[in-house]
Amino acid sequence: MSLLSDRSTGDPPDACVSSGMTHSLRSLIVGLSIVAGTQSAWSQQANQPAKPAAPAQPAAPAHKDSPSADGAQPKAEKIVAATTPASRPDEWWQKRHESFNARVKQGHEKGDIDVLFIGDSITQGWENEGKQVWADRFAKFNPVNLGIGGDQTQHVLWRLDHGNLDGLDKPAAGKAAKLAVIMIGTNNVGGSKAEETAAGVEGIVSKVKSKVPGIKVLLLAIFPREEKPGEGRAKNTKVNEIIAKLGDNKQVFFLDIGAALMNKDGTLDKAIMPDFLHLSPEGYKRWADAIEPKLNELTK
Repeated sequence: MSLLSDRSTGDPPDACVSSGMTHSLRSLIVGLSIVAGTQSAWSQQANQPAKPAAPAQPAAPAHKDSPSADGAQPKAEKIVAATTPASRPDEWWQKRHESFNARVKQGHEKGDIDVLFIGDSITQGWENEGKQVWADRFAKFNPVNLGIGGDQTQHVLWRLDHGNLDGLDKPAAGKAAKLAVIMIGTNNVGGSKAEETAAGVEGIVSKVKSKVPGIKVLLLAIFPREEKPGEGRAKNTKVNEIIAKLGDNKQVFFLDIGAALMNKDGTLDKAIMPDFLHLSPEGYKRWADAIEPKLNELTK
């Protein structure tokens, strides 16, 4: 009875053993599952391709007026002032410049240059749209065209320092150059203040006078641009007001022929300036009409 009583109040001995074994087996199975799961996770991680490293972010550019990371002040941006002589790297520009020097060298040897036309593409255009007018009206002045398209005042200053006038004051034969016709500055309108452009023009006039003492200068006002008066034309008008004061009517003569190129209402006509900047053959004819009397006077 005691055995029955003991079995009635608790698990039979074999049940206790079974229960303990079951509990142990369950613990073992759980443990093995955890290990297997961990190994599986490791295996998956090992088999996955490595994620690419995030690209390095470029450093934000320093403000031009701010010091760099190492405390050094950044190099200033290259700014070519209207009064600082500067060449242009273009091969065609360099070749044209050298062709001027070759012609001027001939002028030094023979004294066969009376008038120099100094300027930018509008002056260079005497060789194209103005070619016939040049031949008909100016050949008698033994002229030389020293205009290069795109030139600003600083480029002309550099050219005059590098051969474009050399020896014209004391030629080996013949006579010294008599007159320089200067019209320059419209290409500075986008990058220089009116006062800076005017200072560049003044520098050109001064350099011509110093390189060829005694030469007379016909300084032309910058031609009007833009179909209707706008910001660019207003800036050039201000330049003209300043450089007009360079005229002393002794060696330097200032002449504004803008009215001859415009309509009465101040607008520009495509028949005269097709792109409202450069001249047509009719435009060059008007230019010649406006200055020929002065050329006759100043080359006597």
